[in-house]
Amino acid sequence: MQDKGRLNPTLAVFITIFIDLLGIGIIIPVFAPLIIENKHGMMPAAMSEATRNFFYGILTATYPFFQFFGAPILGTLADKYGRKKILQFSLFGTLVGYVLFALSIQFSIFWLLFLARAIPGFMGGNISIVTAALADISKPEERAKNFGLIGMAFGLGFILGPFLGGVLSSSDVCRFFDYSTPLWFTALLTTINIYYVKKQFPETFKPGAAGEVSLFTGINNVRRAFGMVNMRVILLTIFLQSFAFSFFMQFNQVFLIKKFRFDEKQIGLLFGYIGLWIAFTQGVIIRRIANRFAPHQILRVSLFGLAVTILIILLPPEPWMLYLINPFIAIFQGLTQPNQTSIVSTLTPPENQGEILGMQQSIASLAFTFPPLIAGVLVSFDFRLPLIASAFIMLLAWMNFFFRYKAKPQT
Repeated sequence: MQDKGRLNPTLAVFITIFIDLLGIGIIIPVFAPLIIENKHGMMPAAMSEATRNFFYGILTATYPFFQFFGAPILGTLADKYGRKKILQFSLFGTLVGYVLFALSIQFSIFWLLFLARAIPGFMGGNISIVTAALADISKPEERAKNFGLIGMAFGLGFILGPFLGGVLSSSDVCRFFDYSTPLWFTALLTTINIYYVKKQFPETFKPGAAGEVSLFTGINNVRRAFGMVNMRVILLTIFLQSFAFSFFMQFNQVFLIKKFRFDEKQIGLLFGYIGLWIAFTQGVIIRRIANRFAPHQILRVSLFGLAVTILIILLPPEPWMLYLINPFIAIFQGLTQPNQTSIVSTLTPPENQGEILGMQQSIASLAFTFPPLIAGVLVSFDFRLPLIASAFIMLLAWMNFFFRYKAKPQT
């Protein structure tokens, strides 16, 4: 029964994840120019372009590397102590990370950037915890549509976030603004989110017995995951899809800087536009398609569509053409993520939702760790190579799913 004075549980989950992802979106226009370009004082002026690319890759990989270890621990703790307490704990770690990030920029302390990404990475189990909470309150046949709400929040966060990041980092808008301003603003948003979770976020799960908590839970979970016959194919698909999309998400900014000389405001505008299409897909399109097609039917199309459109993005000679291609990437990605999660959730017993979805997050985090390291080297040879790798690996994800996945009836 819903507590008096509290929002509808689904709406409360949506608002929580929206605020969290808004903060992530704000960083996008800032991160790549901060490291890649030679005008912000974070790196020695004499440092070579190849070295900057390499360090950008390492910094980008730091968050998912630590998330690989932290997310499954938080997922298991959420099964043991409840979603709400662990979500508040996770958000506090995110807040610490944003404050350290802002301080590292203000005082040009490069090594502090690694700590600023490592702490929120380890504590960044927000998505898996909120996904588990949404699974708690969703019927099996409603999961794909409701998980689409997370994607819609993701899209909305990426509409406003990159735009705000571009504006708040520009001294042209206000002479007091610099690259640390978006981080201070995001820290404020996260503080508001912590308070909001305390007041409005429902406890959706009665705490009970859960698996053992260990620093090596992520490693053990990956081994266990690929030993689960009923989930092996979908989890391998998620790994390959996340591996491929990481190349695109983390190094698309570098592609834009190298080919079209985009600045932070232009990057923010384009990513905001992509976010608009993701929000539309997961807020409108997927809720209609889910009534007509099963998740596995949608994935057979969306994964292939992602592979093709990521490759096509290399072709335009003019930047305005990107606004014609990126909506298709957003739509196919918007269809892919919630339907993958829906399949995993449907195959998972209710008492293990937090643990298994944390396991899924571990797999995705592991997949997001290596591409930045690889792309940091590849981009020094040709700035297009990370996107070519993205398209090729996405095609492998589609082939794995299309030829190997056997649909199970929903329960």
